[in-house]
Amino acid sequence: MGKYSTVQTESSVKKKDQLGDAWRAIGCVMMVIIPAVSIFAASATVQMAIENHWRIIPTQLKGRPHMPDIAYSLSGLRTILEPITKIENFYAIVAVSLVYMVLISGVISVIYAAIHTAMGPSRYGPLDAPPIKVKIRKKSR
Repeated sequence: MGKYSTVQTESSVKKKDQLGDAWRAIGCVMMVIIPAVSIFAASATVQMAIENHWRIIPTQLKGRPHMPDIAYSLSGLRTILEPITKIENFYAIVAVSLVYMVLISGVISVIYAAIHTAMGPSRYGPLDAPPIKVKIRKKSR
């Protein structure tokens, strides 16, 4: 062996900190909760907009969806698409629920970033030097 070669054993190598089980569970629950909440909120919003005659929803998104004729001729596809064709204002609900999903996910991301910044690991590791504090003077010419 050479002078500068070192052999690392598995016990000397630190494993990278993995995400805790609680955070993974929260992520899984959020993958179900966010779409469900956004669909219910979108359905209520579209219903309220139609009852109050708001002109927010375009007329192309109102009404029941119509599927192509080939979708009705295939029995497997018909059983999947038939319940969708019975939903009134389906396209409007889908569009509004996508907007709600983006908004809810954005708010949760901002809250998570604030919590991680406040309680997360320190910015510098044990081997990092602290940042140099230099006062920069603005020179006038």
